[in-house]
Amino acid sequence: MTDRDIARADAVYAALLERQGERWVQPRVERTRRVLELLDDPQKTYRVVHVTGTNGKTSTSRIIESLVRAHGLRTGLFTSPHLERFTERIMVDGEPIADAAVADAWEEIEPFVGLVDAELAAAGDAPLTFFELLTVLAFVAFADAPIDVLVLEVGMGGSWDSTNTADGDVAVFAPIDIDHADRLGDTIAEIATVKAGIIKDGAAVVSARQDASAEAVLREAAAARGATIAFEGQDFALARQSLAVGGQLITVRGLAGTYEDEYLPLYGGHQGFNAALAIAAVEALIGGASRGIAGDVLTEGLAQATAPGRLQLVGVAPTVLVDAAHNPHGARALVAALQESFDFDEWGIVLGVFADKDAAGIVDALAPVAAHVFATSPESDRAETADRIADLAEASALPATVHHDLGQAAEAARAWAAESDRRAVVIAGSVILAGQALTLADAEEWKSGWDA
Repeated sequence: MTDRDIARADAVYAALLERQGERWVQPRVERTRRVLELLDDPQKTYRVVHVTGTNGKTSTSRIIESLVRAHGLRTGLFTSPHLERFTERIMVDGEPIADAAVADAWEEIEPFVGLVDAELAAAGDAPLTFFELLTVLAFVAFADAPIDVLVLEVGMGGSWDSTNTADGDVAVFAPIDIDHADRLGDTIAEIATVKAGIIKDGAAVVSARQDASAEAVLREAAAARGATIAFEGQDFALARQSLAVGGQLITVRGLAGTYEDEYLPLYGGHQGFNAALAIAAVEALIGGASRGIAGDVLTEGLAQATAPGRLQLVGVAPTVLVDAAHNPHGARALVAALQESFDFDEWGIVLGVFADKDAAGIVDALAPVAAHVFATSPESDRAETADRIADLAEASALPATVHHDLGQAAEAARAWAAESDRRAVVIAGSVILAGQALTLADAEEWKSGWDA
């Protein structure tokens, strides 16, 4: 990687940022499809595992990718948002795409972007957006790599998301809950209906355990498409999990076999369920109920799985964890993981949330473990104010202090935790804040002297 390559890739990101932002979405998948048609549909040159849901979809996607790569296949992984640098969103064989490769892909698509923008303007429509173009960029880069299998995380919803221009051989549904209600619907059934749009004709569908209304929607959609469908708890299951150093041991009853006491280097009971869903997805990809995953392949794939920004240890003395929990469902999973996997009496919560999220619900979910809330704001124009976060904490009878940037909040929280070896810190509330925390922890060497 040269300075010139870095500059070229940074210029691509700057060009994307000039577009309508990531939160600006319309149900208009045909615009992305138009660009891809002009590029000869690069997304049709590899097999696709398409992943949606409300919580756990990024971790599930990363575990699926690791398992597929362990089979000796060349993989692509598309996730969002990124933690520190946008190339993290486009992974090739487990590594962020090379700066030169992403810049080359942009040069390939740029002429067609101008053409489609002109067509949209003539029709009185808005130009292509950040996420629409990022999706096209990723599809082209993966075709150029080339890859064998793409693990593709939905940006928002499903049916009209830009990623739905790809045809998923396997459609994967992480738990569905209320989120993005302004765009997806006010009920779980409405949200499930939008997400069910990723199911393609003849696909294999695997799903986490769902609310009854969501399960009914998914079953109906699968039947309409002639797709097979398997649900966690019915067709596959996490049979057992126990704590282990650096993670956990899991036993999974899959679609094609039972896998005993496999090591998963991720904290939290919810990650065991994500792994079970990932295993079922990979079984569906390689042969369904007729073919299991070889033992050495499964062991390697799980052992190499990572989930940056998800219960990630970033500091010692005092202990500091980062988790991207950005809605009440994710916050509840975080609380359960802290209680199950760590032996501390008091947790200081550095909390920064986006204004369009259920901040009150997140605070309520965190209340059982929060001894002190250090309220702050992510670096985003979408951020909720630190003052409001503190007010919500105090309304839940939680001690709270206001810190107008993460650096100040983290410094105060770490000083508070250093007063007792029974205290620890978790930084949570948004993916953007998690990314800032990773950068800060590295710069300030919060793990200094610790041998991982």
